[in-house]
Amino acid sequence: MSLKQMIELNGVQTIMTDFSTKGYLDMELLRFTTAGSVDDGKSTLIGRLLYDSKSIFEDQLEAIKRASIRRGNEHVDLALLTDGLRAEREQGITIDVAYRYFATPKRKFIIADTPGHIQYTRNMVTGASTANAAIILIDARHGVTEQTCRHSYIASLLQIPHIIVCINKMDLVDFKQEMFDTIMAGYAEFRKKLDLRDISIVPISALLGDNVVEPSSNMPWYKGGTLMNILENIEIGNDHNMLDARFPIQYVIRPLSDEFHDYRGYAGRVAGGIFKPGDDVVALPSMLRSKIKSIDAYNTTLPETFAPQSVTLTLDDDIDVSRGDMLVKPDNLPQVSQEFDVMMCWMSEKPLQLNSKYALKHTTRDVRCMIKEVKYKVNVNNMEHLEDFNVGLNDISCVTIRTTKPVFIDSYKANRRTGAIIVIDEATNNTVGVGMVL
Repeated sequence: MSLKQMIELNGVQTIMTDFSTKGYLDMELLRFTTAGSVDDGKSTLIGRLLYDSKSIFEDQLEAIKRASIRRGNEHVDLALLTDGLRAEREQGITIDVAYRYFATPKRKFIIADTPGHIQYTRNMVTGASTANAAIILIDARHGVTEQTCRHSYIASLLQIPHIIVCINKMDLVDFKQEMFDTIMAGYAEFRKKLDLRDISIVPISALLGDNVVEPSSNMPWYKGGTLMNILENIEIGNDHNMLDARFPIQYVIRPLSDEFHDYRGYAGRVAGGIFKPGDDVVALPSMLRSKIKSIDAYNTTLPETFAPQSVTLTLDDDIDVSRGDMLVKPDNLPQVSQEFDVMMCWMSEKPLQLNSKYALKHTTRDVRCMIKEVKYKVNVNNMEHLEDFNVGLNDISCVTIRTTKPVFIDSYKANRRTGAIIVIDEATNNTVGVGMVL
């Protein structure tokens, strides 16, 4: 049964009717996250995207209509599509990160709807950590708020390549261009303090659908693209580091079968750069050298591989390489270090303990570590560095980490995969911190 037939059997008319299952699987994937203050309309915006792009099943829509009537809403509450927890629906807020999936003929999308409350900053970091783009919502009535600054700073810290600022609820300010221009000028002043590369600003009404999927007749003064048009046309091919070749080993494949008796392959996901058969490589930490013999994928052999593909490499020599090691090019080595500085977002209600033992994960490598020093904390509302060394839940600080074994790191700005670490409480196995290598 084709994808088109399956969709039609479910009684849904979608705009995904002119591509085959194979074409769908081969489409480019864009991951994006939403952020903004409470009640800025993040969940409603996502619901509107799904609704106007015909990506909602009819039974889902009917359930939302019934729930909206029970709540006494004047409009169909599209936010109910993503607010899945009972507490979220009762309070009308987002608490947990909600993931939604949809597609258009141009691209597939994964949405991470993240909470706006200050106490859920860690959830926003989780949802944004793998995003290609971030949608930051601003209420047209309130303009740039502390949460706008906080979420923009986190987006900058996480090096999200593309930022789309949506000035929402334009219907509540009579679609006035002066309101849009004032907020845009205020945000432009704040963004000077941040490392944000590609920014688009769109005036929208998520409730009514203006400039979300279809252009708005209420704002003829806006000449830019709709939100959907921007999402479909963001260029993400250069979002990955294609210069620094990095291949963390995840698993060593030894079939030991009659057909593949001597096969030894190193499976993993390319974290950066390009690898080809015949390339010289160095295995870290042993510094043993070899050449790439072949690049194997499911049922095929590839002429080259690049980030973020998952493949298996075979080498000319049977050198000692295992999980947690990394293959790199000999003329382009990462920093091999046991002590380094990171910007840390603390995610535990239990405060950071200096010189306590933690587990640390970096790519596929597991080591133990301790946090030697807190250099400063960041006031995310004004970017001020604070000499406050008590790090608690949702605090962002610069710390020095010491590990028991070397790790192979790049700066997070250069490579989001090899520049990221997570810190784990060994007693509870909970993730207590996430860090970006400076």
